[in-house]
Amino acid sequence: MDIKKVLVVGGGTMGGGIAQLCSQQGMQATISDISLELADKTRARLEKSLSKRVAKGKISEDDKNAVMGRISTSGDLNPAKDADIIIESVVEDLGIKKKVFAELDQLARAEVILLTNTTSLSISAIAEATKRPEKVCQMHFFNPPVIMKLVEIMPGKKTDPATIKIADQFAQQLGKDPVICKSEAPAGIVSRALGQLLNEATWMVEAGVAEPADIDKAMKLGANHPMGPLQLIDLIGLDVHRAKMQTLRSVLDDPRYLHPKIVDNMIAEGHLGKKAGKGFYDYGD
Repeated sequence: MDIKKVLVVGGGTMGGGIAQLCSQQGMQATISDISLELADKTRARLEKSLSKRVAKGKISEDDKNAVMGRISTSGDLNPAKDADIIIESVVEDLGIKKKVFAELDQLARAEVILLTNTTSLSISAIAEATKRPEKVCQMHFFNPPVIMKLVEIMPGKKTDPATIKIADQFAQQLGKDPVICKSEAPAGIVSRALGQLLNEATWMVEAGVAEPADIDKAMKLGANHPMGPLQLIDLIGLDVHRAKMQTLRSVLDDPRYLHPKIVDNMIAEGHLGKKAGKGFYDYGD
């Protein structure tokens, strides 16, 4: 497929990053959110981030303007009518995702594939909301999408091999190095393996084994990890991490994914991690 116009549904950290990534590769990217105000806030956040890179001499003002010039916003899903490919990155809630996919299915051209950035939800269950389940698959980016090289691609039970091929080619067009899962499995490769590590780190905080900074320091110096597990949870978002654990706990019926009470308490207090200014660490304003 000749992909020139991309619709990204969901203007959160991942959605905004994916839109920027597409624009940086010369594509027209539209960010759609539940309101135009929210979509515009995402675009403003991207522009602020790129302006910082200009100030540091990382990119030129012309480069920044070119990237931002290819990013537009919308408060509805109507841009799906003109999109060559669609990437959904809304909250990890199956009901919400199915509602979004049902509407996208009505708006998008018949040949357009629908990609979900879900971490742990069933691709097949999401695809059930459409009349084109053969054109639905997972394309899971990692945070931050503009930097991380990996993209995980996973089929649903009815996904056509041609859809996987298009997703693979698209990932490479974006400068990524994709891996393809042979069949549908909860949370794919990285999130499933990493989930237990991150979860165990939260249990150590709950048990008072060590302070978060020391747990992270131990894993960086002792296991050669570039980032500590609690720092990573803050980056991912505690709410997103908990949603992954709940899904894996339910689908796999595995007690290793049971999360501690401290995670619930932090989320209830609004301490969602870096995006909220506070998680296991305090990020200020």
